[in-house]
Formats: sequence, C-alpha cells, structure tokens
Amino acid sequence: MSNSSDAMSSSSGAGSDADRGPHAALYARHQAVLPDWLAVYYQRPIEITHGEGRHVWDAEGNRYLDFFGGILTTMTAHALPEVTKAISEQAGRILHTSTLYLDRPMVDLAERVATLSGIPDARVFFTTSGTEANDTALLLATTYRRSNQILAMRNSYHGRSFSAVGITGNRGWSPTSLSPLQTLYVHGGVRTRGPFAGLSDGEYIKACVADLEDVLGQAHGNVAALIAEPIQGVGGFTSPPDGLFAAFREVLDRHGILWITDEVQTGWGRTGDHFWGWQAHDRSGPPDILTFAKGIGNGMSIGGVVARAEVMNCLGANSISTFGGSPITMAAGLANLTHLVEHDLQGNARRVGGLLTERLRAACAGLDTVREVRGRGLMIGIELVEPGTGDPYPEGASAVLEAAREGGLLIGKGGGHNSSVLRIAPPLSLTVAEAEEGAEILEAALKSTRSGRSVS
Repeated sequence: MSNSSDAMSSSSGAGSDADRGPHAALYARHQAVLPDWLAVYYQRPIEITHGEGRHVWDAEGNRYLDFFGGILTTMTAHALPEVTKAISEQAGRILHTSTLYLDRPMVDLAERVATLSGIPDARVFFTTSGTEANDTALLLATTYRRSNQILAMRNSYHGRSFSAVGITGNRGWSPTSLSPLQTLYVHGGVRTRGPFAGLSDGEYIKACVADLEDVLGQAHGNVAALIAEPIQGVGGFTSPPDGLFAAFREVLDRHGILWITDEVQTGWGRTGDHFWGWQAHDRSGPPDILTFAKGIGNGMSIGGVVARAEVMNCLGANSISTFGGSPITMAAGLANLTHLVEHDLQGNARRVGGLLTERLRAACAGLDTVREVRGRGLMIGIELVEPGTGDPYPEGASAVLEAAREGGLLIGKGGGHNSSVLRIAPPLSLTVAEAEEGAEILEAALKSTRSGRSVS
C-alpha cells in the first residue's frame, strides 16, 4: 500500500518507538492477531479511550482536538447526548430483529433519507458500511442494465470489497487486478494535475466530456453506470469544477447509462454549500443511485443506497439484510440526522469551514512544501510536495501527522499515486475557537518539518 493511504502508519512499522510506553503491550497483541495490512497511524500507535464534543483522549490521558472524526464518521460530535440516549433507550427495548420483520426506526429513517436525497420516487436500502452500499449500487446498476461494464474516475476509491476494489482508480488501495467487472476509467476527478490541468474550468469540462465520449466509443455494448465521488476522499479531497457531472449526465442519458454518486464522505452537509456533493452538479437533474455511510451513524455502522424505484426494484431474487437497518443503528442515525438538521450543521460547516480554509491558506503561504490548500466546507486537503521538485512527499505528510499529534491535533492522510495530502475533516459542530486552535497547531507542525525531519 501507498504511504499516502488514509489508514497508513507514519512509518512502515512502529519500530523501536512502539516498543516503549503504555501502548506497547496492546500494539504487540494487535500485531500478533490482526493482518499485517491492517495499518495504523503513528510511530507509537495510540489507543483512543473516550471523546466529547470535538475532543478525544488516549489511554495515557492526553487530550486531542479531533480533525479527522474516525475517517469523517463522527459527523456531529463525540458523545452527542441525543445519539447516546437514542442508543441506550433502543438497547433497553431490543437490539436486533433483521429485515424479515417490520422495523419502525428503519422506516422512519428511510422516509427522511428518501426525502432529503432529491431522487424522485426513491427507495432506500440500508447496509452496514459504505463498501457494502457501493457493492449494492453496482449490483443494482449491472442488473438493471444487464451489463458488467462500469465507468469510474481516475484517483477514485469506493471500498475494500472485491467488486469495490475493481472500480478503484487508486493503486494504493487496489491489492488485486482481478474483478467481476470491466472498468473503464475517465478523466475529471483531479482538477490541478494531469493532462487537462492547465485548462480553464470550461475548457476542462469540455475536455473531460470529450474523453468520456471517446471511452464510450470504444466500449463493447451497453455500459451499466458511472460511479463517482463528487469530492474524492481517499484520493486527497480532489474535485472537478462544479457542473462536470451535469455535463457527463447529458452524455450518459443519451446512452441510458446510470449515474451513481458516492456520497459516503461528501454527504450530510459536510461540504457546507450543499447537503449532498452531487448538488454542485445538479443542472441535469439528480443521480439515479446515491450511496451513503460514515457520518449518518456518528460512529454506528450505517450505510445505504437510495435509488429510484424502478432501479431499486429490478432484482429478480429474494434478498434481506441481517444487520443492515438494525433497530439500534437506525435509532442512532435518526437522532443524529435530526440534530444535524435542527442545528444547521451544514451552515456551520460552510461558515467555520470557510474560515478554517482561509486560515490554513494564510498559514501555508510561502511554504515550499505546500502545493495547494483545497476543499469545501469542513472537507479540506493540504497537498504536500518535495521542495523544488513538485514530487509527492509522503515522508513529509507522515512527519506533519506526527508533529500535529504531538501538538494535540489528530488529522488524516490521503492522495493518489502522484500526491501526498493531509486530510482535515472535523465534526460539523466545530467552533471558530477550535478551528483557530487546530490551525495554529497545524501551522506549527508544517513549519517544524522539512524533508521528513523535525527541525529546531
């Protein structure tokens, strides 16, 4: 795996540093029973024991400002009272039934999600993860279109299952080239790198549409769907100009090809400007299929698929979900979504995220290791490069990650094969004071690291 992965340790192994301190015994047990490829952050991996609001604590009692939220999953706040109360009350009634029985919390949440999705005559199917949600979307699209051909974006990531890996355009997360699908990759996920980087936004969209047309001209028979993240998450928070997918949709509609929007990371108002990422590309209407996960559960395992009825109902065999839509996760999701909407956390993401982005741009101005600060709302990426070369700088990203932790801030990493990106995605309830505090810590971390080494 690439060092730019969002779950990769700061070094290839914990090394001698991990052999010291109170976390050492737990990490040794971790290494003895869990896969080698299940990587962890930091030279001395930390055990997070509890959290509150935008802060978490480790087993040594250290407090951290959390700017990664368990990979964009703690969406509202740690230990949000409404969510913990909903979980406790539901647990006191019943934990599990399966979809073989009527489930009131599942119906309640499905109604809310269907309405919010923007998809007409929507149906909702709940899963336990974003990977499973994307798997389901692929099953629906290939069945509906009777084709196993899928269009995907370069630099993309859609999960770790066999079929999701088969449509992932990021080699750091593609452990096998085998796939049940034929995947055709198109341009458009990365605005500032690649063959179209020097074009204006309008020219960029036109070039990407021409590339899409060319790819379709070489496809054999029907293509089932295009799957795309409005903002690429693991790929380093990259995105095209607004309107690209609307332009793509005009081409797709001519061929009957479905549009799947992967909102696992961009959904629920995180981008600030919109509730869903696809709404920045809505000129040609809503997607046919929308997938979601992560933030809706605020830590509970919830994923799901929304599709218009004729697509969702195309399967000709029975199906159930043992754990998807469980009463306890649905109760948590409903409480979390209610809190998010009633407290306008989308608006907070827009306001505080805008301030944080500008603060980080000011902090990074003049740093020869920073190529770009980009993002939307509370989904911000800082791309690092080797000074003077513009080459990816994974060692620098790891060094900043370590320095930020030492300063009391948790962030993430990402990026494709030609980039190294710091990923910043706090809970959407982040305050202005916390944004400023985190920016100060990150600024100090960036300025204290050169060529992967701390300097005095």
